[in-house]
This record gives sequence, structure tokens and C-alpha cells, in this order.
Amino acid sequence: MGKKVVVIGAGPGGIMAAGKASERGHNVILFEKNDRIGKKILISGKGRCNITNNTDIEGLIENIPGNGNFLYSAFYTFSNHDLIDFLEQYGLKTKVERGGRVFPVSDNAKDVNAALLKFLKKANVNLKLNSPVQEIKAKNNTVTSVVLKDGTEVPCDAVVLATGGASYPGTGSTGDGYVMAKKLGHTIVDLKPSLVPLLVEEEWVKELQGFH
Repeated sequence: MGKKVVVIGAGPGGIMAAGKASERGHNVILFEKNDRIGKKILISGKGRCNITNNTDIEGLIENIPGNGNFLYSAFYTFSNHDLIDFLEQYGLKTKVERGGRVFPVSDNAKDVNAALLKFLKKANVNLKLNSPVQEIKAKNNTVTSVVLKDGTEVPCDAVVLATGGASYPGTGSTGDGYVMAKKLGHTIVDLKPSLVPLLVEEEWVKELQGFH
């Protein structure tokens, strides 16, 4: 008999986790605080969505700062090429551009979201939009329920916390997942910026805009 699984956050990670869990026979509810799935996907790649890179797994690992080896098992379970094949199953055609970057043929990030939404529907995931989760409850080191911001308590056997980071509050990445995890006793590693703008005083730098 399948478990009752709650997934918090309908970004790409939460969507994949919810769909795959449902395909394996679990009763899955996917909670998303925004009014649509994949809000950050829509702004990625300047609205085109740079899906992945078509290099091999070793190439991916080499370009990950820090401990890239940590991701070996994940990539060998579901690689970047598996992702491309998966999206094409749901109607998304892709193309490869300079540097091995993979984009939708349409150059529209909305089509990536549309493919992921098809996946959720086919997998019979119960998607709840405009439904921010406030707390994860546990007893004797076992998850028992989640509590929504409006006070609704939803019993469950397992939780996948896929709320993203704290890098872009406008898309919903406000860091609330860290708060929920810490309350359960997890240790939170100090956050560090990755992709950031560089501010310089020199005016001549503006003249370089558009050069590659």
C-alpha cells in the first residue's frame, strides 16, 4: 500500500519528486505557494529556460564548484540526457546552442512548464496552488503532518521539502524551507551567493555591454 506523501514546492525538483512518487503508487499532494508551477523556470535563460547542458556526466561534475562528486549518484540515476528525453516525451522539442546549452526549440520557458504540468496530470498528482506550507510536524522522529498558512493540517507519512533557496524572493524563494527544516532539528549550512552581479565604479565598463 502506498504512503501519503506531501511535496512542498512546485519547482522542477518538487515536480519531479511528486510525479515519480505518484507513479510508484503513492498518494501525493504537491503544495505550491504561488499561483502557478515553476515560477523561477519562467525567468531562467532570459525567459528561454536554459534547461541543461549536453555534455557528459564528467563534464557536469567538473563544472560544479565545491564537492561536485556528491552528485555522481544522482546524475547516474537520472542524467542530463535523461532529462532531455523525458521532456520530449511530454512534447517539448529541444535544441543545442553555443557551449552545449540546451533550450526549447520555441525559445519560450512557458513550454517547459507546460511539459512539466502534463507530467503531473498524467501521474495523477494532486496539485494545490496558492497553498503555502508553514510547518512540518513530527513525532518520535517521524513526520506526521504539514500545516498550511491558513491553519489547515494535512496528515502524511512522508514529506519532500523542495522549496528552493533564498535567492529570489519574488519567485517564492524566500528561505522558508530552511526555517521548517531547522525546526525539525536539521543543521543548516550557511548560505553563500553563487550567481551574482558585479558592481564597478568605472563608467567605461558599460561600453562592453553586448560583447562576448
